[in-house]
Amino acid sequence: MEFSHINEQGRAKMVDVTDKDSTFREAIAEGTVAVNPDTMALIKSGGIKKGDVLAVAQVAGIMAAKKTSDMIPMCHPLMLSGVDIGFQLTDTEIHITATVKCKGSTGVEMEALSAVSTAALTIYDMCKAVQRDIEIQNIRLNYKSGGKSGVYKR
Repeated sequence: MEFSHINEQGRAKMVDVTDKDSTFREAIAEGTVAVNPDTMALIKSGGIKKGDVLAVAQVAGIMAAKKTSDMIPMCHPLMLSGVDIGFQLTDTEIHITATVKCKGSTGVEMEALSAVSTAALTIYDMCKAVQRDIEIQNIRLNYKSGGKSGVYKR
């Protein structure tokens, strides 16, 4: 069995995308942060001492998408053309959606997943003083388009 990501010396290598076509690429990822109703009330009212939880999480998610190749060793640095982080709130959940776009020779799935993960971790960090049992759940890719493999929909 041969692995394309292992070189002759048995070391990992970045996949060569030199000959791949530059196409429009998009990925959408999601995840959920589960909190208790008291924490959610504080988030909605702006009562968390560290500040506006969703605004900070949104910026953190965008920054994470832009820095994905700095965190994930085999990811290519990409020139992203768009990153959108959205939130839907219930009484006990913050549903996070990240949409990432670029025109390039490799996909943006990792950037979308990094954006959701970092936004969720930021929410946890900002709220941990009022609730320790916050849960981060169901981070996953929902959609991707572009490139040779085409469209994927969950």
